[in-house]
Amino acid sequence: LILYNHLCDSAPLVWRMQDLRAVRAQGLVGALLGSLPRTPRQNGRLGRPLLLLPEEEGLLRERRAPARPVCLMCGCSQQDWGGAELRQKYEEEERRSFEEQSVLALEDRKSALLRAMTGADSGAASADDALRRRLQALDQNFTFPQSAMAVQLSTARAGLSYCPEARAFLQACGPTGAEPRCDARYQVFRDLRGRGFYLTSAGKFGGDFLVYPGDPLRFHAHFIAVCVSLDESVCLLDVLAVARLGSNVKKTVLLCSPGPDPGVCYTSLQWSGMI
Repeated sequence: LILYNHLCDSAPLVWRMQDLRAVRAQGLVGALLGSLPRTPRQNGRLGRPLLLLPEEEGLLRERRAPARPVCLMCGCSQQDWGGAELRQKYEEEERRSFEEQSVLALEDRKSALLRAMTGADSGAASADDALRRRLQALDQNFTFPQSAMAVQLSTARAGLSYCPEARAFLQACGPTGAEPRCDARYQVFRDLRGRGFYLTSAGKFGGDFLVYPGDPLRFHAHFIAVCVSLDESVCLLDVLAVARLGSNVKKTVLLCSPGPDPGVCYTSLQWSGMI
């Protein structure tokens, strides 16, 4: 199984429907970002692309389902494209667009002169002759500057890509980096997903992950997972704040601490009242 995703900065985006189905079959949720062009500000019916968490992409790599970066311009994989070919294709498209816009600009100028001749008074013969001479000389003297060319921004397939150096840098920035917190998040994500739970981001709940007992389309989240290391000191006020927050949203807070062995230590917090 190979998933093709596009990189926007370091965020992996999944576009193809077969890739979305494969991600869901792996028990990974992600977050839909796309909206309709006519209603770009609505957030009720979002669609492709699917944004993957760094931990979700790392789990796919670990399960031998690599998310292969592809070119946003032509859809080929990283091994099949180079900077020279993309530059040549871009220059050809730009030259063809310039020629088409030059013809359209000449026709627009002729139409403007014809409208001026039609609207001129019958007594102004000299002005009419001058307009007629300008109309005849347009084919030889008309020039369309390169700076006036309109640039088309495609919405169906955006012509965005990265040079090989930038893509190599982004590809090397994996979810399991050298930072201890990234490694702790990934270990917790992998352990909870291995236990059959579904996970999504819990940024608006003050945690790292929302933990669902089943598919998020059918179940509410039961837990808010907060990833902390075993030797990390946590302020008591922070513990009280996250416990109270979990009580208000009717969820149990889990303090998740990866141990030296592959296992993870879980501590549940429930708000029972003030003493």
